[in-house]
Amino acid sequence: MKVLMVCLGNICRSPLAQGILEKKAADNKLSIEVDSAATSNYHIGDQADSRSISKAAEYEIDITNQRGRQIEKNDFQEFDRIFAMDVSNYNNILSLTNEKEEINKVELILNLTYPNDNMSVPDPYYGGEDGFENVYRLLDAACDVIIDQLKNE
Repeated sequence: MKVLMVCLGNICRSPLAQGILEKKAADNKLSIEVDSAATSNYHIGDQADSRSISKAAEYEIDITNQRGRQIEKNDFQEFDRIFAMDVSNYNNILSLTNEKEEINKVELILNLTYPNDNMSVPDPYYGGEDGFENVYRLLDAACDVIIDQLKNE
């Protein structure tokens, strides 16, 4: 199983989601590959935001080696599931394809914990530290659902 986490800049939310899911997979001895990407090209090659790195470290997750990259058309072939952090990024991802099979791989990550509510993971970039904790908790719960789904497959 290969999973891609996607947000706007690939420096706050999607790196956290990648790190959380990688740790949960390792803790559960599940073999999955996780990556993250951006819909924009603002931070290609950049390290994750220092606040995301710090928040991850509080939970014994190291995301310091992650670097920003932009989602590409071939990611639809590369990954089994693609999780968007919010509705805007969801729509931007879908704009890259009109193939039904590829479209079906894309979902809003919070629909895992709040089915059919189409909720967005708030972008903590302009917020304070509390925003990063909130994002961590939302993504942690969603990643628990992914792990449960994988265990039951």
